[in-house]
Amino acid sequence: MAFDGIFLSGIKNELEKYLLGGRIFKVTEPERDEIILTVKNNGSAYKLSVSVNPSLSVCMLTDINKQSPINAPTFVMLLRKHIQNGKILSITQPNVDRVIDMEIEHMNELGDMVKLHLCSEFMGKYSNIILCDNDYNIIDSIKRIPSTVSSVREVLPGKKYFIPDGNKLSLNTLNKEQLFESIREKKCILQKAIYMSITGLSPVIANEICIDSGLPADLPATSVSLSEIEKLYNSLIKLRDRCINNDFTFAIYRDSHSNKPEFSAVPLTNGYYDSVEYDSPSKLLADFYNSKALRNRIAQKSIEYRKLTSNLLERETKKLALQEKQLENTLDRDKYRIYGELLQAYGYNVDSDAESITVPNFYDNNNNITIPLKKELTPLENANYYFKKYNKLKRTYESVSLLIEETEREINALRSVFNALEISENEDDLIEIREELHSLGYIKKQGKDKLNKTPKPMHYISSDGFDIYVGKNNYQNEYVTFKLADPNDWWFHAKDMPGSHVIVKANDRELTDKTFEEAAALAAYYSAAGNAKTNEQTKIEVDYVRRKELKKPPKANPGLVIYHTNYSLIANTDISALKKADE
Repeated sequence: MAFDGIFLSGIKNELEKYLLGGRIFKVTEPERDEIILTVKNNGSAYKLSVSVNPSLSVCMLTDINKQSPINAPTFVMLLRKHIQNGKILSITQPNVDRVIDMEIEHMNELGDMVKLHLCSEFMGKYSNIILCDNDYNIIDSIKRIPSTVSSVREVLPGKKYFIPDGNKLSLNTLNKEQLFESIREKKCILQKAIYMSITGLSPVIANEICIDSGLPADLPATSVSLSEIEKLYNSLIKLRDRCINNDFTFAIYRDSHSNKPEFSAVPLTNGYYDSVEYDSPSKLLADFYNSKALRNRIAQKSIEYRKLTSNLLERETKKLALQEKQLENTLDRDKYRIYGELLQAYGYNVDSDAESITVPNFYDNNNNITIPLKKELTPLENANYYFKKYNKLKRTYESVSLLIEETEREINALRSVFNALEISENEDDLIEIREELHSLGYIKKQGKDKLNKTPKPMHYISSDGFDIYVGKNNYQNEYVTFKLADPNDWWFHAKDMPGSHVIVKANDRELTDKTFEEAAALAAYYSAAGNAKTNEQTKIEVDYVRRKELKKPPKANPGLVIYHTNYSLIANTDISALKKADE
């Protein structure tokens, strides 16, 4: 994601607007890698969240209350001692890098006014919050980094604070000659050379710079000419001016290939669509990361059920293999029936000590067949022996066939549960999945969970204005198919695999070809072979039929339907052009 120096510049401007001159009223550390500063300024209180979690290093204004641990961590106690009640004098961003330097005036224990610097670095796994004195000597940090961990910079009390820039150029002091030398020495494509040469730039922004300057992003950096450097320089200066003039457009976009969201402080053009603009970078981050945090939380909470379902699937698959092997051993059972019947017909010709007899087989054009015999048994007893063997194998075949049907139903049900876990979006989805696992007898009922009376399937609008509903689990599949759909609505499902039921509301209209394609794409995308998680495009066969052609077998599991007449098409799993309806 593009939480780079450019986006951070927009955050810095917002912090200056609301926090500059304010006093730090409260300091908390709700997580071991996050602090929240409550700042009172101009009659209002603002909360600044600074997170240096490796996967979520951001800072933003927030209105979310987070519970603090009972025992305050050491670092927050240090901050309370040194900066609580302090006045924020300045908020700067050195070299447009991913660093915020907050200068704070505070009265020390001797009653003297001193200046301190709270430096927050947002650099992925190297992110940190560091408190320094006015000469940038480190007082302490939320993450201590000894020389055994980093040979580039120690972050320990008493050490000198500096920002490791990796010999990158600053956007603030950029000149053409330095840019030319730095770009040309990089043995990579131009896009990568740009963000490797200049502080604070992300690959996404580097790509936009290439587009703005009219140069291919995959151009070898070693072959860039002076005239092309001139174009790059002009684009970079435009970007710098945006930062200086606070000329930002904060928006969330979706990638047209992967459908993944991306945010930026400058317009993204190539390969992005469906932008949602914000007037505040903090509001954007709150929406973006709250959604991401929800997905992560749902994924974390579903781990138990993923593991359970995976183990059950493995068990049932092994059981099915054994049952199929057992069934295979019964496939020649008719041979023993024929032996018995032929012995009844020709047994009078058997010698008393014969080990076999060859007789015409009236089931096979009277071709001769040799029947093994037990010498200690009479011909009639041999015939009865084969009849008993046949009947035993027949009973085994019938019982094992039923067991295989049952096991296959279990496997299909578990696969559909696993697929539902993959596409679940919220707590209600998990409750419905837990209810299904309970109904299948795999888990005990959890009394605290309440199943929604009206499930909430996904709702899309086709390009031609038709409502499309997608079930995320079997309870929702049951709902959209047998409650939400009318008899003449169209039903879509990936062929011969677990997946979502997709319903298109016809409303007495003829569906357009485009709508058929889009509904089929949704059925393919949200199937077991689809790409709801991997975002890799593929093609899948999808069945579709009028809803009135569907039947539900008696006592069947939720979401199970049968149909005998249908149409099929090959659907692409690209749903990037489809938008979810605003509920």
